[in-house]
Amino acid sequence: MAINAPNQAGPFPPGPHGRQSNGTGNGNPASSMEKNWFCTGLMPSGETIRIESDTIGDIQNVVKKATVAWADCWVTDIEHDAWPVASQMGFSELLVTTLTAGAYSGYEDYDTEMGLMLPAIQVREFEVTLNPILLLLRPNFVLSIHTLNVDKRFFRLRRYAETFLRKIPANAPPEDSLTMVLARVIDDNNERNFDHLREIEEQGDKLNVDLIDPNTPRRAVGMKIYEMKHALITYLNGLWVTLDVLNTLRYGDAELITNDAKLLEKVGVLCQDVNRQIGLSEHLSEVLASGLEVLQSIYNNQLQMLNNRMALAMTYFTIIGAAVLVPNTLATVMSNPAFSMGPSDAGWYIAVLIGSTIVATLATYWLVRRKGWIPKSAECE
Repeated sequence: MAINAPNQAGPFPPGPHGRQSNGTGNGNPASSMEKNWFCTGLMPSGETIRIESDTIGDIQNVVKKATVAWADCWVTDIEHDAWPVASQMGFSELLVTTLTAGAYSGYEDYDTEMGLMLPAIQVREFEVTLNPILLLLRPNFVLSIHTLNVDKRFFRLRRYAETFLRKIPANAPPEDSLTMVLARVIDDNNERNFDHLREIEEQGDKLNVDLIDPNTPRRAVGMKIYEMKHALITYLNGLWVTLDVLNTLRYGDAELITNDAKLLEKVGVLCQDVNRQIGLSEHLSEVLASGLEVLQSIYNNQLQMLNNRMALAMTYFTIIGAAVLVPNTLATVMSNPAFSMGPSDAGWYIAVLIGSTIVATLATYWLVRRKGWIPKSAECE
């Protein structure tokens, strides 16, 4: 991503309510993702400043003067674009390259600077993707870097960032202020991740409609169940790596993080929220597993119905075979020359064949029914 040269212009004139404007005259929050950069800072005077810009110089100017600031930047490719952006904001190459070398999560602490990498979960039907978000920290400054396709991740936080900063006590130690800003950014990312579980549940509800429809091809249902199971596994993976980073952070071992027990409890609450979502996801996975059992029962029921139909068919074939076999045997025996049968014997001969057929049919049917070999129904009870 191309970064413009620093803007040497001074701070923007104060806006309404003692705040400074973004220099564009556009206070519409809907436009807050149109610029590459967003920055908000708390000034020593207690005023807040909010800037949306395509030039990094405006952001550097705010960060230098603020007691605590948060900047958000979207790039095209985290792996290639994060380092040029971070370097101009004062972060080391080692910190950024080490974090981006990981898959979806990371934690690096170099005393004077530290960095986290958390997953941003996105769901499109049963397709779940994990996109990295970099959080870089140095004294009084938090920088978040992500790609634009991460569903406007911090749109809501950008809207209320100034309100949040004004709630930070003016006499708060720098570590406390930095921890509060970091916790708020992480919480916003987590909440957006949690929203996607509802989307997976909605897709699962649509899958239930297919399961109860007897005309749905079972092969198609099986593939959808696999896709949903895979989506849940990927979603859970994102939650687990998030929890791993939060567990490392919540003890306050890093120099830049506060040692205040009450503030660290907020990080602990974030861990609890993630654990709760993991529990809900695992419960949904159990429900899905029961759905697989139901599908297997449907397959077994269909096989049993087919088996019953075959058994019924074989029973009737047995009766028909016996009905044909007995008169056929009699006809074969009586056609022997030893019996010297002539045309005058045709009447009683035909009567014997008909009678033997009837008797053999009734006798076979009675025997098969008495033994209970005739299925009561072709359906599975």
